[in-house]
Amino acid sequence: MKIIRFSDQSGAVRWGVPSGEGQAVVLAGGLFDARPSGATPIPIASTLAPLDPPNVIAIGRNYREHAKEMKAEPQDAEPLIFLKATSAVTGPNDDIILPQSAPTEVDYEAELAVIIARRCKNVPERDAMSVVLGFTCANDVSARDCQKRRDKQWARGKSFDTFCPLGPVIVTPDEFPASGAPIRSFLNGQLMQDGHTSDMIFSVAQLVSYVSHQFTLLPGTVILTGTPAGVGAARTPPIFLRDGDEMVVEVEGIGRLCNRVRTFSA
Repeated sequence: MKIIRFSDQSGAVRWGVPSGEGQAVVLAGGLFDARPSGATPIPIASTLAPLDPPNVIAIGRNYREHAKEMKAEPQDAEPLIFLKATSAVTGPNDDIILPQSAPTEVDYEAELAVIIARRCKNVPERDAMSVVLGFTCANDVSARDCQKRRDKQWARGKSFDTFCPLGPVIVTPDEFPASGAPIRSFLNGQLMQDGHTSDMIFSVAQLVSYVSHQFTLLPGTVILTGTPAGVGAARTPPIFLRDGDEMVVEVEGIGRLCNRVRTFSA
C-alpha cells in the first residue's frame, strides 16, 4: 500500500491512499493502524511530509563508493550513526532553504528512509522487518563547511531547518523490495547519483536491528540508510546547491521527492 499525508480543502491533515491525479481515499485509523475506508476519493490541497517523526537517526558511509569519494574509510565493523533534528523535516515540493549562517556549501544526499511501526528495543536481525511500517525517499541535506571544517562534527551541518525532505509517499514492505531498488538524484534535470540499495554495506534489516540495540525506537522513527556516490562535495570542482535549483531524489518503487532551493530571507 502507498500512503500519503496531505491537507484537504478544509485544511485538515489526513492520511490516505493516492487515487488518481490530485485525489486520495482517506484511511481509517491513524498512520499506525491504517486501513482502507472504502470512502470516495477527495481532493488533495497539498502534499505534506509523510509524518512528523519523533527521531531521525541517520547512517553515514553505508555505500563504499561514497566513502571513497569523501576520502573516508567505509564503516565495515559497525554502522556510523548520527542524528538530524526533527525540525529539519520538510515535505515534497517544499523549499530547501540555504541557511543564513552557512549558505555556500550546501550539498544533497539521496537516501532510502525506513519508518518504524512500533516501539521496540533489541530487535534481532531476523525480526527486523516486522517492526518496519514502510519506506520513503529522503534527502540528507548537509552544510559541508559546518560538517567538515567549522564545527568538525555533524549536528549543525545536518540539521538546519528544511535539511530533511521526506516523501512523497510511504510504501509498505509488502510492495517494496528494500534490498533491490535503484536510487538516484537529479540536480536541475542532470543525473548526479545513480546507485542501488543492494550496494549498501549494512542492509535495512541489519540497520534496524543495530540501531534498536543502541536506542529504543519509537513509532514513526525515521532511519536514513546512507547515500550512494555522486554528492556535490566530492566533485571537481564541487557542486553545491544554489538559489533556484531543483533537487529530485528518486527511489524506484516509491517515487520522486522534488524540492526547490531558496536563499534564506527574514
